[in-house]
Amino acid sequence: MSKPLEDYGLIGNMLSAALVARDGSIDWLCLPHFNSPACFAALLGDASNGRWQIRPRDPHCRTTRRYVPGTAVLETVHETATGKVTVFDFMPLSEDEQRVDVVRLIRGDEGRVEMDMELVLRFNYGQAVPWVRRRDYGLSAVAGPDAVEIHSHVPMKGEDMKTTSRFTVRKGETPAFTLSYHPSHKPPHFVPDRGESLDRTIAWWREWSKRCRGDAERHPEWHEAIVRSMITLKLLTFRPTGGMVAAPTTSLPEQLGGERNWDYRYCWLRDSAMILYALLNGGYRDEAEAWRHWLMRATSGLPDQLQIMYGVSGERHLPEFELPWLPGYENSRPVRIGNAASTQIQMDIYGEVIEALHAAREAELAPLEHAWRLQRVLLQPLKKHWNTRDHGIWEVRGPRRAFTHSRVMCWVAFDRAIKSVERFNLELQDSKEELIALRDQIHEDICRHGFDPKLNSFVQSYGGKALDASLLMIPQVGFLPIDDPRVAGTIKAIEQRLLRDDGLVYRYDTRETDDGLPDGEGVFLACSFWLADAYVMQGRMDDARELYNRLLGLRNDLGLLAEEYEPVSKRLIGNFPQGFSHIGLINTGYNLMKAASGPAQQRAHSSAPHNGDAPHNGPAADVPHV
Repeated sequence: MSKPLEDYGLIGNMLSAALVARDGSIDWLCLPHFNSPACFAALLGDASNGRWQIRPRDPHCRTTRRYVPGTAVLETVHETATGKVTVFDFMPLSEDEQRVDVVRLIRGDEGRVEMDMELVLRFNYGQAVPWVRRRDYGLSAVAGPDAVEIHSHVPMKGEDMKTTSRFTVRKGETPAFTLSYHPSHKPPHFVPDRGESLDRTIAWWREWSKRCRGDAERHPEWHEAIVRSMITLKLLTFRPTGGMVAAPTTSLPEQLGGERNWDYRYCWLRDSAMILYALLNGGYRDEAEAWRHWLMRATSGLPDQLQIMYGVSGERHLPEFELPWLPGYENSRPVRIGNAASTQIQMDIYGEVIEALHAAREAELAPLEHAWRLQRVLLQPLKKHWNTRDHGIWEVRGPRRAFTHSRVMCWVAFDRAIKSVERFNLELQDSKEELIALRDQIHEDICRHGFDPKLNSFVQSYGGKALDASLLMIPQVGFLPIDDPRVAGTIKAIEQRLLRDDGLVYRYDTRETDDGLPDGEGVFLACSFWLADAYVMQGRMDDARELYNRLLGLRNDLGLLAEEYEPVSKRLIGNFPQGFSHIGLINTGYNLMKAASGPAQQRAHSSAPHNGDAPHNGPAADVPHV
């Protein structure tokens, strides 16, 4: 039976990541990278599809857990009638792109505790049983191109196509296990002392996380949540390239038992500007630089071949297929690998990329001459095709249409290009007057066709009546000021039709929107953060704080959020942990803290029409707005 997502913690080394359950089972791990096949896939099946569990033999033990403060090291404490142990789960950092180790160190704290270990290795997403051989350091397992070594002094034995061990941990003892990956055609690498590796990993993370900006004294709970979300975003980053995956998992359903199951182990252009703002808000300029470099490399090429997502190294070919041998999380079929949405048309991504590069320039990141060249090149197809029907920000698999948010982001693309010319004396291929005329034309088109006077609200797509939470971005990107009656009407309409009584927001009503899939999904957490941002901009600080704190309360005990929340069963659903949700948590938190710093800042996000100075979930503190 599938475990609730709330049961899982995340460990990683910026090459790959693992999900560790409260019961001591690692149920998901892809090796050697985020988008590689999984060797533990119990998350999408059962133990026979691969897992690695270490836990006390006593089924009635008391278990508590946390992250070592300021780190990505998971610390789980088990107390039994005979003693207490602490299990440290972590993945040491490595400069070798093929080197991924998972370390599990058990420390005896009191008395003695009888422990069980069960290792079920199944490569190729839970399908391939490896050839396992005994070594003087432990075990070696090989399946095709993949190999792992299990280093431990604890005796292990093989039975029923798995490896098991029963051992006793006494006070002061520190038995350890290391799973070490290497390509099968290469020799294994040296595994250092696990205690020293733990100390080094803790020290690195603490040094990194203490750089996070914020007001820990006035807003300790918010600051703690932001730091944990920053660490989570760092764990979702592929260090060799700077790309950031949306989540480390695939096919965790947006509706339990349904088919809204997608592979999120890729990098979305939709997230470009929001990621940049989150990193700049936190003071992580090196990471912002790395993300911008990934963005530049991935989008290089013909502008009309721009994709909505890419692989961690900028790969374009992301074919989607299904794994019939996996039953899926809570029998939510199919399990999908790859993502066919990579071939969709989404016009909003032009605005996202151009805004991200403009924001980097405003924040005075290291200048890149070819960044402006890319922005100019992207404008060329957009001049001709900004009114193309597309699949929208939510990648609907229904018919293409004129999505209002997509058109708004096309407006953003021209607006930010104009701002770049005006503020930085950059040269255009076209006249500035031509771009201004296009920007004004798009603005007028949206206001005429994307706004419904009877509803007193902007609508999801031209000619429709459905609403969409992405319309909350209209004041954030500076398309219209927050005090414009049409913006106020849109916020009110979203509150009336997409907002639940508990304050959580659906991204759209699946009964009204043909997205090519059966009806039903949870509330989309990033959209709820956007509504909190709208409240800040309106000066509704009590509403903003209440909603933000409500969202913080949805995190699991380790501070992690999924993509969505199912309000009836009160469970996190969707891929986990989800970068988009944590980006929203970070940016809204900074917006709230800035607004709380004084009345003069509470309306700092307002802007006049055609003024690109309003942030797109943008930087607070002393980071320049875009």
